[in-house]
Amino acid sequence: MKKPIIYQLLVRLFGNTNTQNKLFGSIEENGCGKFNHINNEVLIALKDFGISHIWLTGILEHATCTDYSQFGIAPDKPETVKGKAGSPYAVKDYFDVDPDLAEDIPQRFMEFESLLKRIHDHGLSAIIDFIPNHVARQYFSDQKPPQTINLGETDDKSIAFSPQNNFYYIPNQPLSLPDEIHKLPYSGFGHQTYEEFPAKATGNDCFSANPAFTDWYETIKLNYGIDYVNGGQSFFDPIPSTWYRMEEILLFWASKKVDGFRCDMAEMVPVDFWKWLIPRIKKQYPEIVFIAEIYNPSRYHEFIHIACFDFLYDKEGLYNVIRDVITSPRPSSAIPDIIDQLYPYNKHLLRFIENHDEQRVASSFFASSPWAGFAASVISALAGNGPFMIYCGQETGEKALGASGFSGDDGRTSIFDYCSIPQHVKWMNKLNFGTQELDQDSNNLREQYKRLFYIVNNEPVFSIGQYYNLLWNNLPSNIFPSDKIFPFLRYSEKK
Repeated sequence: MKKPIIYQLLVRLFGNTNTQNKLFGSIEENGCGKFNHINNEVLIALKDFGISHIWLTGILEHATCTDYSQFGIAPDKPETVKGKAGSPYAVKDYFDVDPDLAEDIPQRFMEFESLLKRIHDHGLSAIIDFIPNHVARQYFSDQKPPQTINLGETDDKSIAFSPQNNFYYIPNQPLSLPDEIHKLPYSGFGHQTYEEFPAKATGNDCFSANPAFTDWYETIKLNYGIDYVNGGQSFFDPIPSTWYRMEEILLFWASKKVDGFRCDMAEMVPVDFWKWLIPRIKKQYPEIVFIAEIYNPSRYHEFIHIACFDFLYDKEGLYNVIRDVITSPRPSSAIPDIIDQLYPYNKHLLRFIENHDEQRVASSFFASSPWAGFAASVISALAGNGPFMIYCGQETGEKALGASGFSGDDGRTSIFDYCSIPQHVKWMNKLNFGTQELDQDSNNLREQYKRLFYIVNNEPVFSIGQYYNLLWNNLPSNIFPSDKIFPFLRYSEKK
């Protein structure tokens, strides 16, 4: 199997060429990317760049401050939304796509399906998010298929836990959202208007009616049959209701010809669920790919061989070590150490230097240089047999300068706000897609990434070959600073 090269793009940001980027700006003020912006010209360019898979981030309908009630979509209370645009990980209808992303809102699903067809017509694959741990506080599917039960619809809300409930409850207590919410400019600076009784547990395992501002207060935790409050006992027989609801969701999207799922916070739901679910989906759709967002290397074996995932995030492994080498005195000899440690999982590990959760490598919060990110990407893409992922804007040196709204100035491109990606906008060139507006350094950077991906795509040794560390055989000297250089060899029987 050829190594997948995944391009992550947040659809809301990708096609947005509005450069106003007003702090806490509305969709009318700051603009928004659309499904239709990812047109044939874009896909030709991404294919030529060396991409094999596109991770379409944020396509599910999620909580937002933008009012679509004229289209029959219930509005969200601003207190339950992070940012004007809202978090794409606070899904409010698992069977619909986000109206922000459509040019013709009543035809939004048709526009998404047309995008999928374009992607496939160009020989590319499409990955979307599956967020199994939590949903938006005001979750309600108005687009669910007939006979499908809404999450929470049959719950017994009088008890804190039942394995057949979809949510966890704090009986006899109303939800009290954090006071800091009312200081946000879009909250109305008033008192809480959102009512939830009894309160539901919050997404980050907060079993309290009073979540803090640092909690995932905009989400509610899904119940997979574990009684967390009473010792974490598991109740998996009979199969909990939520397991079946999630299977319905994945089968729905698989039937739409999605090629894979990036499973958000996969460790926060039980391995037994994945062991049950993934083979059932693959029985009907054997080619579909499952990627786990996971942050505990000690669980890699479990998530590959028991939970049945194809690929796992390797953030806490190689990413963290490379970041330390770039930003601290940690020597480059730490890189082969972590590669050797994780080598048994080599072909299953998804490596990256940027994604929507991590700081831009060119930002002052990380390396202050996109070229440091390129050097790190060479190691991440070439030293193992697993997939490599690049985040939209990384290839042109995006720095994520300044605050966009809820996310603040933290070296990340906001996923909560209506904004654009300045360096990417230059490449978009008013939807003409070219490098004319990029400076020479950014053009050179993009060309180097293209060259890297060409090597990956055309040399099988980087997908199925063996790895050998050459650093140990090169003693430190004035001409070989072994604390800053990492030489390695990729080889096979033939090459």
